[in-house]
Amino acid sequence: MSTHTIKWKEDENGLIIFTPDEFSFLENLRYLSRSANECLYEISHQKIRRALSIKNEKPLLEISAVSDKLLYVQFLGDHEPVTYQAKASIAAYIHDWFDLGTSLIPFYEMARTDLLLHKLANQFFGLRILGIPDLFEALAWGILGQQINLTYAYTLKRRLVEKYGDYLEYDGTKYWLFPAAETIAGLMVEDLADLKMTVKKCEYLIDVARLIANGELSKEDLLNEGDVKSAEKRLTRIRGIGPWTAHYVLMRCLRFPSAFPIDDVGLHNSIKLILGSEKKPTKEEILKYSGAWKNWESYATFYLWRVLY
Repeated sequence: MSTHTIKWKEDENGLIIFTPDEFSFLENLRYLSRSANECLYEISHQKIRRALSIKNEKPLLEISAVSDKLLYVQFLGDHEPVTYQAKASIAAYIHDWFDLGTSLIPFYEMARTDLLLHKLANQFFGLRILGIPDLFEALAWGILGQQINLTYAYTLKRRLVEKYGDYLEYDGTKYWLFPAAETIAGLMVEDLADLKMTVKKCEYLIDVARLIANGELSKEDLLNEGDVKSAEKRLTRIRGIGPWTAHYVLMRCLRFPSAFPIDDVGLHNSIKLILGSEKKPTKEEILKYSGAWKNWESYATFYLWRVLY
C-alpha cells in the first residue's frame, strides 16, 4: 500500500506531480497501451488523455512526463477544476493510479537474485502496478474478466461503459467515464442483456453495485480489515467474488502488497514460459517459488503477467 505523501504543485496550466526514482513513464505507457480496445483513456504521442469524475467535477486530463522525474497534468477544454481541493483529489487519483507512493527499491533488491524475477526486473524497470482506484470499477473489471480471455473482457467493458457511462467530448473525441455504482444499482438483469454476457455476471455486477451504492461496501471498509486475509474473506462473502477476483481487487485497488491470485492462469503460463517447462507449475511449486516474495507477491505477480500481456 502507498506509504508516502503525495508531492505535487499547481502550475499555470495544470499540475506537476513528482515521481520516485524507480519510475518509468514509458514502461507504464507500454503497459497501458496493451489493448487497442481500451475505452477509458487514449494514448498518443506519449501522452495519456482521460476524463475523471472527482469532487462533483469532470475534468479532462492530458498526462505527460518530463524525463521520468515528474508528471505534467494539463486540463483540456473548459473542464479545468476550480478548487484547490479538487486539484488535490486529482493529484491523489493519479498518484494512486501509478502507485507512486510505493518505493520499489526493496522489490528490485529481492528480484535481483530471484529465479523467476531477475530478468523481468531489468526488462520492465520502472513499471508500477497500474491501479484501478475506484472500487466499483475494480470489482466490475474483475467480474467481467472471469473465465474469458482478455480481449473479450475489453469488449464487455466497452459495451458497459458506452451504454451506461458519461463522457466528455473534446476535439471530436469522446472520453468515457466508467459508470457509477449508483447507475448500475438501479438496473435489472434484462437491462444488461445486449451486453452479451452471462446472466450470472449481470447478477453479480448489479449485486456489487447495490452494495456500494447502499454504503454496505467501501474501500475504507476493506482497508480497515487491516490484513489481506480478512479483506479477502470480506470480499469472498459476496456472491460472484471468488478468491481470484478478491485478490485481483486487493492488488489493483486496495494496494495490499501481499495480495496473490495464486490460481491465476496467466501467472501459471508465465512461470511455465520463463522456466521453459512442458507443464504448468503445481500450487506447491508456486508456493515454493514465492517463498522469497513476502509482502511483494502483488508486484511479483504483476511483473510475471507482464511477460504475457
